[in-house]
Amino acid sequence: MIWLIAGREIGTRLRSKAFRVATVVSVLILVGLALIAKLVGSGPSYQEVGITPAAAALTGSVTSTATAIKVDLHTHAVDEATGRAQVEDGKLDALLVTGTSPIQVVVKTDLDDGLQSVLQLVAQRTVLDQQVTELGGDPAKVAASIATAAVTVTPLTPPKNSNSQQLILGILTSVLIYMSLLLNGQAVAQGVVEEKTSRVVEIILATVRPWQLMVGKVLGLGAVGLIQVAVIALSGVAAGVATDAIDLHITAAFSTIAWLIVWFLLGYAAYSLAFAGVASLVSRQEEVAAVVTPVMMLLIVGYVIGISILPSNPDSGFVALLSLIPVFAPTLMPVRLALGVVPAWQAAVSLAGMIVVIPLLLWFASRIYSNAVLRSGARVRLRDAWRAA
Repeated sequence: MIWLIAGREIGTRLRSKAFRVATVVSVLILVGLALIAKLVGSGPSYQEVGITPAAAALTGSVTSTATAIKVDLHTHAVDEATGRAQVEDGKLDALLVTGTSPIQVVVKTDLDDGLQSVLQLVAQRTVLDQQVTELGGDPAKVAASIATAAVTVTPLTPPKNSNSQQLILGILTSVLIYMSLLLNGQAVAQGVVEEKTSRVVEIILATVRPWQLMVGKVLGLGAVGLIQVAVIALSGVAAGVATDAIDLHITAAFSTIAWLIVWFLLGYAAYSLAFAGVASLVSRQEEVAAVVTPVMMLLIVGYVIGISILPSNPDSGFVALLSLIPVFAPTLMPVRLALGVVPAWQAAVSLAGMIVVIPLLLWFASRIYSNAVLRSGARVRLRDAWRAA
């Protein structure tokens, strides 16, 4: 009987124009974001530097210094007149005119910060070489000695292996799971009230038990929500990989999707049961928003905390603690997992907490639903629904 009810919900929702439009729009948004990221990041990240014959002696020093401080640049030998014209046309970012201190460089408007750092170090090196020569030393030996100087770093705590790509995946995971839980949970609440308002529930309950109807509705809408989440997530990752907007290993990307699906299922089971239970207390669609607000606030609080703290502080102890609490785990734990900052024991504790809480919510929501779904008219108080025989 439960599967019959679930099948009816799946068929009705999949045929819904609103569901199909929402899914297509979500996919298009993710693909569009991937394309925008590709276009924004498609410009050259290196600097084109022209070097005149008067500054040719500095070519090697400029190139080695740029490599040492990780500044990407390309050098070109040009005469001064041609170089100035290319700077004016935007073909060159800078033109190195002289190779003696002070070094002179020509730019169109301003000098890139990275390139300025390179030239500043080259200028200092030039002055140092001149001073060493005047004192009778060998600049090459001095440079070799300086090159061997290094700093040894001993971290007390090894750094986490997270990067900007993981952060992007974490944020997208947070947004997707929040919207999925919110929309699908509300769909359950609205479906409960719709059946109650139309009195269809009275006919259905003549052949099935109230808890069977509630569970069937939750399972059916959950299956549709899972399909929607999987389609959107896979489309987003495929678009990101195809456009090189995501350069994580494919295993890491699909691991994130797997965790997203797991936490969607757990979060949906918990929140949809709560939504179904409280929605049975009212008989009009106008009252749904008011009755589901307390449940919705728990979902919103978890999402807001995660999206505001985790991007800047992935190792936040406060967020780690909240992610172990079942009401906040569905919105916080998937993001932390995507960022790669979750110890195995925390993931296990969080999963165990959800597995324990869901049966308790099923028992609680079933009792409320069974006692309130046939009572029409004024809003039923939660205490009365719990105590009803």
